[in-house]
Amino acid sequence: MWCQRLAWLLRWQRGSTGRHWPWLPRGPGPILAVPARCHPTVPVSPHCAWQLHRDHLELRYGSTVMHLDFVWLRDHCRSASCYNAKTNQRSLDTASVDLAIQPQAVRVDETTLFLTWPDGHVTRYGLEWLARNSYEGQKQQVMHPRILWNAEIYQQAQVPSIDCRSFLETDEGLKEFLQNFLLYGIAFVENVTPTKEDTEILAKRISIIRETIYGRMWYFTSDFSRGDTAYTKLALDRHTDTTYFQEPCGIQVFHCLKHEGTGGRTLLVDGFHAAERVLHQSPEHFELLAKVPLKHEYVENVGGCHNHMIGVGPVLNVYPWNNELYLIRYNNYDRAVINTVPHDVVRRWYHAHRALTAELRRPDNELWVKLKPGKVLFVDNWRVLHGREAFTGYRQLCGCYLTRDDVLNTARLLGLQA
Repeated sequence: MWCQRLAWLLRWQRGSTGRHWPWLPRGPGPILAVPARCHPTVPVSPHCAWQLHRDHLELRYGSTVMHLDFVWLRDHCRSASCYNAKTNQRSLDTASVDLAIQPQAVRVDETTLFLTWPDGHVTRYGLEWLARNSYEGQKQQVMHPRILWNAEIYQQAQVPSIDCRSFLETDEGLKEFLQNFLLYGIAFVENVTPTKEDTEILAKRISIIRETIYGRMWYFTSDFSRGDTAYTKLALDRHTDTTYFQEPCGIQVFHCLKHEGTGGRTLLVDGFHAAERVLHQSPEHFELLAKVPLKHEYVENVGGCHNHMIGVGPVLNVYPWNNELYLIRYNNYDRAVINTVPHDVVRRWYHAHRALTAELRRPDNELWVKLKPGKVLFVDNWRVLHGREAFTGYRQLCGCYLTRDDVLNTARLLGLQA
C-alpha cells in the first residue's frame, strides 16, 4: 500500500505545474505530502522555487534558500485577525497554534506565498519580506553598518564636527551627527557654551539621560571625590565604562569645561577594529573571548558614597545568528577574580585576552584628541575604548551617560539604520 501511495505521489509531482528543484539535496526519507492537503504552485519566476518537507517549507527566492517552519509561518501571519497593523503588534495567541500544524495548500506566485491552514485561514507573505526576515536572510544582513578605523583611517575620513546650533535646531544637523556616530562610534559637537547646563541640553536632544551611581550630570575633577582612578591626575589606560553594570552604559558624553595645565589628552580606540583583527588572525581567540563570562566589580567606600556593583558578561558580545559584534566589555581596572571557568580554560583565555590587548595597544590604533571648552565628545561605550594621559593643573569635565535604546530610536526615526 505504501509503495503504491509513494508511486502515486511521485507521478503527481512529475505531472504538476509547480517548479520543483533538482538542485536541492533530498533528505534521507521521503517528503510526506498528502495530495489533498498540498497543492502545487502555478508557474513562477525562475528566481523562485519551493518544496514541502515534513515540518517546514523550503523556499528559494533569488540567491536565498529559506527553511520556514510551519509553526513559524502560522505564528507570523500578518492578516488582520492575527496582526494589528495600527499598533504593529501580534494579535494571534501563539500558544493556540498546533505545534504539529501543516498547511492544507501552498501556492506561490511571482511576489507572494499563500498558505491555507486546516481551519481554512489563509496566510499571505511577500517573498521580499520572507527573504529579509527569515533566519537565512538575517544571516546575510548586518544589523549595524559601521566603518572600522584606526587613527589613520579616521583622520583621512575627515569626519566633520557638527555645529551646536545645527545639532539643536535642525533635523539635518542631528541626522548628520547620528550618522557619524553610528558609523564611527564617536562624534563631536562644537561651539557649545562650556557649562554643565548647556551640555545637558545637548545630551537631551538625542536621548534620555541615564542616571547612575554617579548621578545624572556629573562634574569630573582630580579631587578623588569618588573611589575611582578616573578622579585623579594619573594616566588611564584604554577601557570601556561601567563594565560592572549588568548592562553597561551605552553612550558617554564628555565636555572639558576648563583645563589650566598640561597633558590630559583623551585616547580613543575602536575596539571593534581590534576585535576584527583578532578574528582574522586567531578565530579561536575571538570565540573564547565571546564565550567566557567574566565578572566586573566596583567597590566604593569614599565619603558618603558606598556602592558594590557586579556585572557579568564576556569581553566580546556577538549576535549568534550572524556573529556580528555588538558590545565589547573591556576594563582591566574593574575586572574581578576569574572564577567562572575551569582551570583548563583559564590559560587559553589569558592568551586570547593578550591577543586582543596587543591589538588595542597598537600605536596606529590610537586616536589622541585634546578636549577643549566648547567641543563635546560623544562616545559609543559599547564599541570605542577611551583613556587619558596624565595631566597637571586644574582640569574640570562634565558629562553624562545616555540610554542606548533612546539614541538608536532617535536615529531610526530620522531614517537611519540603527
